[in-house]
Amino acid sequence: MSVSVVIPCYRSARTLPTLVNRLTSVLHDLSVPHEVILVVDGSPDDTWKVAEELAHQAGPVRAILLSRNYGQHNALVAGIREAAFQVVVTMDDDLQHLPEQIPLLLAAIEGDHLDLVYGVPHDEEHGFLRSLASRTVKACMARALGIRSARTISAFRAFRTHLRDGFKELAGPHVCVDVALSWATTQVGSVEVRMNKRVDGRSNYTPRLLLRHAANMLLGYSAAPLRAASYLGFLVGVLGLLLGGIVLWRFARGDTTVAGYTTIASMVALFSSAQLTAIGVLGEYIGRIHGSGMGRPAYLVCQRVGSSGSVEVHRPPDGAMLRPRAGVVAGSGER
Repeated sequence: MSVSVVIPCYRSARTLPTLVNRLTSVLHDLSVPHEVILVVDGSPDDTWKVAEELAHQAGPVRAILLSRNYGQHNALVAGIREAAFQVVVTMDDDLQHLPEQIPLLLAAIEGDHLDLVYGVPHDEEHGFLRSLASRTVKACMARALGIRSARTISAFRAFRTHLRDGFKELAGPHVCVDVALSWATTQVGSVEVRMNKRVDGRSNYTPRLLLRHAANMLLGYSAAPLRAASYLGFLVGVLGLLLGGIVLWRFARGDTTVAGYTTIASMVALFSSAQLTAIGVLGEYIGRIHGSGMGRPAYLVCQRVGSSGSVEVHRPPDGAMLRPRAGVVAGSGER
């Protein structure tokens, strides 16, 4: 088994040196061919300068600079497409995901014959609102997108590199790696991992951005909002019939002789709201089709440092097992 570790980087100039040092130490101990790919997502600080220095100094490290900030998932896709080895591991750049836990992911892939494994933290290290927003996003993916493993999804994942062939045509600004991976396999598992608190700065994923991400997934990868608009129209129609029946019944009984302004105004407002909601959903879909037609790229690479050809390779003897540090479980035998 050979491993490519892909890390999207944004405002992480202080954490990258420590992260890369720990990563290379863990991967050396595993005695597997490996590389570390740092994808700098248009970070405004010195992240690119640090990543470039690490690519020159830290052995099997490659640095990729995107022309602007495209978002975490777009940066991940850029790194995944650059990966040269059999298994891709993705992780955050803030030291919350522990490099020492990578052998657990690799062991699960190899030992359980899985294609995709998520590292699920024992305890969430985020606040209440952030955790609630994250659970909302996962619920949307599970119900609307039909991804059964959605509730175990995390940014700390490992998967077989050939899965990227299932989304090689993926383009546009609204990219979601987990949805794309769900297109390629159903052999998905998870393992519990430890997760540290963020050591520097704060997360760029606010509850608002997480909910926006959920909306992007629903509108970009599912027809559920269109169905919801149809259901809304049906329910409003039933409600309109009920209101009409009530008005006719009261008129027949002589309870009213003049059509009530309140009833009419309420019905007009109700139907107008349903129509505007449906038009808004249709407009979102049409806007995305228009955006795709313009050919807007998912990302643009403007500079690379290092190459897969210069990656230092450490190959284990034939038939050898993965050899992690003491206390870390590993799998056996390549699939």
